[in-house]
Amino acid sequence: MDKMRMETPDLTAVNVEKIGALFPNCITEMADENGKLKKAINFDLLRQMLSGDVVEGDESYEFTWVGKKAAIVEANKPIRKTLRPCPEESVDWDTTQNLYIEGDNLEVLKLLQESYLGKVKLIYIDPPYNTGADYIYRDDFAQDNDEYMDQMGMLDENDNRLFKNTDSNGRFHSDWCSMIYSRLLLARNLLSKDGIIVISIGYQEYDNLLQMCKELFGNKQVLGVTVQTSGGKPSGGFNFLHEYLIWIVPNDFSANAVSSWGGKDRSPFEGLTLSTFDKTQRPNQTYPIFVNEADGTFAGVGKSLQELIDQGEYTGSKNDYPYDYLVAPQGTVAIWPVTAKGKQCVWRQIPSRIKSDWEKGYIKITANRGEGNDNKYSIQYLPSGVIEKVEQGKLQIVGHEDGCPTLIFGENQTVGGQVPTIWNQKSFFTVNGTQALKDCFPEASKVFDYPKPIALLSDVVQATTSETDIILDFFSGSATTAHTIMKLNSEDNMRRRFILVQLPEQTAADSEAYKLGYLTICDVGKERIRRAGLKIKKENPLPTLDLDIGFRVFKLDESNMNDVYYVAGDYTQDLLTMLESNVKPDRSDLDLLFGCLLEWGLPLSMPYKSEKIEGCTVHTYNNGDLIACFDENIPDVVIKEIARRQPLRAVFRDSSFNGSPAKINVGEIFKMLAPDTRVKVI
Repeated sequence: MDKMRMETPDLTAVNVEKIGALFPNCITEMADENGKLKKAINFDLLRQMLSGDVVEGDESYEFTWVGKKAAIVEANKPIRKTLRPCPEESVDWDTTQNLYIEGDNLEVLKLLQESYLGKVKLIYIDPPYNTGADYIYRDDFAQDNDEYMDQMGMLDENDNRLFKNTDSNGRFHSDWCSMIYSRLLLARNLLSKDGIIVISIGYQEYDNLLQMCKELFGNKQVLGVTVQTSGGKPSGGFNFLHEYLIWIVPNDFSANAVSSWGGKDRSPFEGLTLSTFDKTQRPNQTYPIFVNEADGTFAGVGKSLQELIDQGEYTGSKNDYPYDYLVAPQGTVAIWPVTAKGKQCVWRQIPSRIKSDWEKGYIKITANRGEGNDNKYSIQYLPSGVIEKVEQGKLQIVGHEDGCPTLIFGENQTVGGQVPTIWNQKSFFTVNGTQALKDCFPEASKVFDYPKPIALLSDVVQATTSETDIILDFFSGSATTAHTIMKLNSEDNMRRRFILVQLPEQTAADSEAYKLGYLTICDVGKERIRRAGLKIKKENPLPTLDLDIGFRVFKLDESNMNDVYYVAGDYTQDLLTMLESNVKPDRSDLDLLFGCLLEWGLPLSMPYKSEKIEGCTVHTYNNGDLIACFDENIPDVVIKEIARRQPLRAVFRDSSFNGSPAKINVGEIFKMLAPDTRVKVI
């Protein structure tokens, strides 16, 4: 019967095995720190194997910094930690599929490697911008030694692994690069094949992060998007009014269709019509679209402005535009491109594109219900999911609150699922993020600095996810990501799930958050999720009956196992007989259960039940993915009952059996009743 490792995989060893499978002649041996032989790679030979020319010298095109190699070692190093469940701090523990994890995100990412390998659709993070005032995680890149870190000032008075990375630090950029690089190395393993990473960043580290991502995700597109924010960040005579989103997407990426790029909380005219141009500047994009009055269906594209010029109805520059246009058919209404205030502008598309999109079924006709509006209809682009359900020429006529004729681009401002490279909506301003947080905490003016606006996260999530996708945010801060996902799920009836990770960084003693009893950032984030979920349900009670507003809380901690479990060879036989258990005395069955899930690679959000069988507590996870019993001296009748249920996996404590004969007997029972069940002990 095998024992569980109860530690994260050694990713370096895993990578050596992968390379060995491709280039076995490049595998050699070397002595480790204890003098024992281990597999290693002959890098000179590997370089030669990957080159058609003789490899000489050490020059190469690469992005590097002081500490890069150590960051790779840190990311690959195994740890002996676990995630301890906290049902008392959770919401809807038994039914929710959302997770909130407190702890150093580097170590948490290591623990999630097995359970969420290739399962995350979107990773969104908002890491420290390295402004010179930010606190960033300090990883021990030199020695695995607490004393060393203490001597170098890497731990604060509460043993938190944070330090203020001021620009006077000689390793100002290197420290930040090492911090984020090791985390992205681990995060990429969690992405699904069509997974996407979106990172918010300021100008301070934009270039470095962009180069880093191109190196780490060479098989994907890596590009930057400019996002306008309110409030500048002066630097050297420049007032920075924007920040960036770095997108890492598959090469065949196409954004999901959304009802209108930017959501309901902003004007439908922002970015939808080319209001900065007029008909003299874009003559071939000023033309009427005809709609049949009887049934509100599309009748065709009218005369272009060029034709009006040719007919003497307009004076201006002439352009030869070789398309056929309709003269107003009998029984039709003409829609001209004007704004809600009556200002004439131009369509975003040329007439030929309008005709083509209509033929493809992208367009529907919308009836205007606004009083005093001269235009009875508008045209609107449909989300791709709706297009498939609408028959050409028989489109549904729906109400239009604004009563204004304008094109609404359902797929990110253009048909075809393209993400715009400049986002300048007012709802992306930082003040909107602050207001959303204040709506959750009306008793305070500010409980968190610079929270991300929900509108910005909504656009990211809508463009990249659907249905039951998992979204991971391992710099969760005030939990805007969780708030956004719950809000979107309430609107489009999807069941996206979130995993949030946050270091329990202490709030300042003079801050409002601290005075209100929120002693850590995690306290703020968890309370926000609780309040936001209730607020969403209260505002829309019927549509949100089944909305998941819960979350399971886990906290990073030392291993459930005593040190003897790992280094038993260092103990004498006399000492071993005196040890009562290899499990720490303060650990519960629930601690042990979820520790086993992490090692066996099972998600932490699935349902489970506990029951008594012949006086023993038996835990069944996700209808038999795993059954565990951690009692002492488990009788055969319980072992047989567990085996009869034929779980995929079964776990017991080493002390559950009285000696080796009992263990052998357990193995025989499972061979007979459940031969396909994998059985392990801790």
